[in-house]
Amino acid sequence: MRTLLSFFIASSTILVAQSDGREIARRSVFAAERNWKARQSYTYTVRDEERHLDSQGRVKSTDVDVSKAVLVNGYSIEQTVSHNGGLPTPARKKKDDDSLRKRRSETPSEGAARLREDKEKRAFIDEVPDAFNFRLLGEEVVRVRPAYVLEVTPKPGFHAHSKYSMMFSKVHGKIWVDAQDFGWVKVDVDVMEPFSMGLFLARVQPGSHIVFEQTRVADGIWLPVSIEITANAKILFVKNYAMHEVITYSEYCPAQPNQLASTRDTLAAKSNSRGL
Repeated sequence: MRTLLSFFIASSTILVAQSDGREIARRSVFAAERNWKARQSYTYTVRDEERHLDSQGRVKSTDVDVSKAVLVNGYSIEQTVSHNGGLPTPARKKKDDDSLRKRRSETPSEGAARLREDKEKRAFIDEVPDAFNFRLLGEEVVRVRPAYVLEVTPKPGFHAHSKYSMMFSKVHGKIWVDAQDFGWVKVDVDVMEPFSMGLFLARVQPGSHIVFEQTRVADGIWLPVSIEITANAKILFVKNYAMHEVITYSEYCPAQPNQLASTRDTLAAKSNSRGL
């Protein structure tokens, strides 16, 4: 889960029209796509701590994985560097090695197909403005910058067009949007109704909680800093499962021009060798 940052509340709490909140949400979705593309040219470190809980909320076991994002063919790819303070598991190392090998040998057409697939997986984000009603509560100062605070509630009659957007009708919460860049500073949502995920083998139960935070790493660029998930679920609709997961991102470093240039040269050489 993500440790919640304290907030300094600004004096403005004036309610405004619903349409203004929706316009802020719409602009934030455009910013989200821009930020995702920018993230592909950064290296960074990820720490994923997952705590498995018993029925009383006590920790039964903890797994911690640390990964590093490296640049291959102009885009970042995460590689596990440690598991519970030791070496990655053989299964994880094999999976990472296979992914790295596949990325390094990727043709331009294969790269384009991968990007299309990634975009399809993110398509649910485009449905956010239509999936919720937005109420602009006012502004707060977050990370020394003014941010709009939007209350989000499911919009009756919304029809999901992607598998992930089906959960929108089951959650409510708040979104903090940077007043200048329209990047998502924070998303805080609660699960109100159960929904299925993972090929319908697990159902996320009411009371689950998700907090997502980002930080401004450059002008107009917001990238993840933490994700905190407290989830209650039923596996195969029978076995109860509870977990508390905290994923933190750090050490963002933009690619150097020579890194991107060498990548473009490599891709061009592959294209020429294949007559593309």
